Amino acid sequence: MSARVIAIANQKGGVGKTTTTLTLAAALALRGKRVLVMDLDPHANASVHLSFFPETLEATAYDLFQAESVDAALFERILKRGLAGGFDFVPGHIRLSELEVDLRDRKNKGLILTEALELKRGEYEYVLLDCPPHVGILLVNAIVASDLVLIPIQTDFLALYGIRLLFDTIRLLNRVLPKSVCYMALPTMYDQRTAACRRILRIMRDKLGERVFGTVIHFDTKFRESSAGGKVIFEIDPKARGALEYMQLAKEIDTNENP
Repeated sequence: MSARVIAIANQKGGVGKTTTTLTLAAALALRGKRVLVMDLDPHANASVHLSFFPETLEATAYDLFQAESVDAALFERILKRGLAGGFDFVPGHIRLSELEVDLRDRKNKGLILTEALELKRGEYEYVLLDCPPHVGILLVNAIVASDLVLIPIQTDFLALYGIRLLFDTIRLLNRVLPKSVCYMALPTMYDQRTAACRRILRIMRDKLGERVFGTVIHFDTKFRESSAGGKVIFEIDPKARGALEYMQLAKEIDTNENP
């Protein structure tokens, strides 16, 4: 069975993108799925969260994009297997930011990740891509390689306004790709006590309809605790509200192949 590739993307920072990537990966693993996470963000937040410091690593995701062709041996060099969260991991590196220049003249540069993942699609059931917060070669590679673009959206007016850039990118790609990009929005950092959050959630559901997950991720201080400890929330408190909500999201994704 071929892995389902999910790109977690938003061009605004601070919306829960890395938290969503790592927590959803752990939730899917708890459901018995084989999961690979790739950190494609030059800030390498997911890598640092998991205590993989790019300057200490022999090879990272950067090497995948630099190689003329990717073989199984290269993938094994960059792969970190059997993390405590239950998933495998490919760390990122700050040098990913250099790819705009490095790949300027390379043919089919938007398909590099798609071709590299062909080596691993049979090994995993899910591949989750933590994307950079800006349009460029990395985000295009991730969207082109994905079966679903998952967009975490903080229930805040500025965050909602900011996703127009991402939708513009998706529309542009839809003009040239053989099949349309499938996307779903995930409301994050929700606080039902505030009228502003409730209003933004209503606007999201009105504007995007079935493109919004039924699951809503509430604000939970346990996410900060787990991040500070280099862990995912299930290792800190598996019964925390945030943990239960990401388990619900994993179930929603896992039982609906084409949301």
